[in-house]
Amino acid sequence: MRAGLLHWQGTELTLLPERGVWLAASRVLLVADLHLGKAESFQASGIPLPSDGDLGNLNQLLELTSALQPERVVVLGDLIHSRCGLTAELRAKIAALPELMGCALELVGGNHDQGSWLEGLQAGPSRRLENLWLSHEPCTPSDPALLNVAGHVHPVAVLGGAADRLRLPCFALNNAERHLLLPAFGGLTGGYVVSPQHQRWVIADAQVLALP
Repeated sequence: MRAGLLHWQGTELTLLPERGVWLAASRVLLVADLHLGKAESFQASGIPLPSDGDLGNLNQLLELTSALQPERVVVLGDLIHSRCGLTAELRAKIAALPELMGCALELVGGNHDQGSWLEGLQAGPSRRLENLWLSHEPCTPSDPALLNVAGHVHPVAVLGGAADRLRLPCFALNNAERHLLLPAFGGLTGGYVVSPQHQRWVIADAQVLALP
């Protein structure tokens, strides 16, 4: 595994190929946009998608927390996809996460989390952590010392030409706006192509690679 590194005002952010950010000094893992229950949400609309995607996403999260042993996992919004997909089975899996991970689970509320209730897990507002401002949708912090770490966008980078193109999930840093966009942690999420004006780190072959 090869990770990327970003330093901001004395805070070291490790950009993980598993699509999360690791803050080693405070032992906090940041992830965004799991969109759990998306397949069930589509099924409710008559679109037949397989229901095994959540298991893969949750297993990857458990493997990551087992390796890192964080004190907290903070989800930067859109833990679930919609109330339609929030089955009793999914509720039970989410409720079991803190014990399975061995650490606290916190949620910064996203647009897809609105109107949903999860036992023992309240969607909270954007917040400060060290020299970071954690939110779901990207914003420019009023304090110039802060870097906004956000989800919502599902950034991807396009490499190659018209006949041979790759779309890869990426971390994207906008220095002017002072925000770092996290790739979506969940599958079936799609992606938005971010401008090359962003500083980008693509995820490929279990590596995080900085683009020139």
